[in-house]
Amino acid sequence: MPDAVVIGAGPNGLVAANLLADAGWSVEVLEAQPEAGGAVRSDRGVHPDYVNDLCSSFYPLAAASPVLAALRLEDHGLRWSHAPIVLAHPLTDGRCAVLERRMPATADGLDRFAAGDGDAWRRLCEIWERVGPDILKALFTPFPPVVATARLAARLRSAGGLRLARTLVLPVRRLGDEEFGGEGGRLLLAGNALHADLAPEAAGSGGFGWLMSMLGQTYGFPVPVGGAGALTEALVRRMESRGGVLRCDERVAEVVVRAGRAVAVRTAGGETVPAGRAVLADVSVPSLYGELVDRRHLPTRLLADLRRFQWDFATFKVDWALDGPVPWTAPGAATAGTVHLADGVDELTRFAAQLAAGRVPDRPFALFGQMTTADATRSPAGTESAWAYTHVPHDVRADAGEDGITGAWRDGERQAMADRVEEQVERYAPGFRSRIRARRILAPPTLQALDANLHGGAINGGTTAMHQQLVFRPVPGTGRPETPVKGLFLASAGAHPGGGVHGAPGANAARAALRKRSPSSALSRLQRSLTGRNRLGERPDDPTE
Repeated sequence: MPDAVVIGAGPNGLVAANLLADAGWSVEVLEAQPEAGGAVRSDRGVHPDYVNDLCSSFYPLAAASPVLAALRLEDHGLRWSHAPIVLAHPLTDGRCAVLERRMPATADGLDRFAAGDGDAWRRLCEIWERVGPDILKALFTPFPPVVATARLAARLRSAGGLRLARTLVLPVRRLGDEEFGGEGGRLLLAGNALHADLAPEAAGSGGFGWLMSMLGQTYGFPVPVGGAGALTEALVRRMESRGGVLRCDERVAEVVVRAGRAVAVRTAGGETVPAGRAVLADVSVPSLYGELVDRRHLPTRLLADLRRFQWDFATFKVDWALDGPVPWTAPGAATAGTVHLADGVDELTRFAAQLAAGRVPDRPFALFGQMTTADATRSPAGTESAWAYTHVPHDVRADAGEDGITGAWRDGERQAMADRVEEQVERYAPGFRSRIRARRILAPPTLQALDANLHGGAINGGTTAMHQQLVFRPVPGTGRPETPVKGLFLASAGAHPGGGVHGAPGANAARAALRKRSPSSALSRLQRSLTGRNRLGERPDDPTE
């Protein structure tokens, strides 16, 4: 009998399994898919000469995460790579806002949009230097992060207190208008805010855009050498070296509860796998409480709150094998790993408004990844492995374009939406479509089939909006990995602090399980293992290394 059964071999599940194994627990991980990784996987399914990431690709939160740093995954084969430029946001007139890992270079570029905007960027970076480390500590520790919050409060007082707090809850449009005279800085903040499901006018989108911008400025947007799957492989190798067991093609159908405690799981094949101490679930919140745990074991209030649970936007993604570099009109986009495609903040607002109205956007904001630019191993020299994703409504009411997309996502609608994404790229890179050797379309149902946690293509485990964060995540009054069932812990992005590849939900669940069922010495060993220095955060002299 294993001490712990972990449901799901996504990054959070694997982090939890590693930490439990470090504490001396025997661990068995059951994964429904034929391979581990969840949304952190790669393959050669577009073209045999090209490596494409199936879901996530760039990992600034992994770079900043003390959880992943403490695992020392580089000792298990993981290597990181950076594009020469972190991200670019070109405009159709040829101008381009650029985020580089060298702060003076970013600031100089913003000065070309409006005199003085470079100094405004420097001020935002100075604030990050004062409070950023404590923000990250608060983000990556269990809720409520008492010690980190106390330290952060002290830092906030010295950094302007209420004025800074006001800045962080501003809509990103307002933050950009207050800080910058030109479009460049506004574009960097707003484009990064749209990495989540936050409209430019949403409260808190300014703080999220600033956070992502500062992560890029400080750590870059690194990628695993050889594909996203290399990160998963390192997590699996590390876990197995400590005795952990991974079983793929084993879908869990039920958490077995006796006398109010999770004691086992039952697979779709009918096998009962006992858990001596705990069950950790790297699954979506509606799946855990709506499917795996029988309703009779759950409080009525929780079930009522679940009806108000909100997913983040659905996602539509296209992968390409390109026979040459992308022909960007703006030179600044050529060496960026990530490129944001929207012709100004107003177009971002237009895009978000169409989503809010249930309309498929006619000019979709696209996040574009140049993977060979970031990691030369991804495709032959002179070519590019690339992707773009955009968002679409979960429940389509109308198509803002002319293709009549209904949200059924049959082949014709998938092809039409992929063409629409390519047309958006063409606005900034005329001739792009002539360089496509092969493409793969990942519509919302496809993403969910690859990973059941990506419900309808939702990639963050639930909305990033303020009403479903902190003590409200996943439902009001929670915020911690403990569940109403003893011995059962939520270890997915549905728990605090939410989406992104950083391992914090898995680590928090592992800590909670050990605190409940382990001697204090085992928990102390784990806590010591999590205080290692973030080696990835130590920036090399060569920012392109």
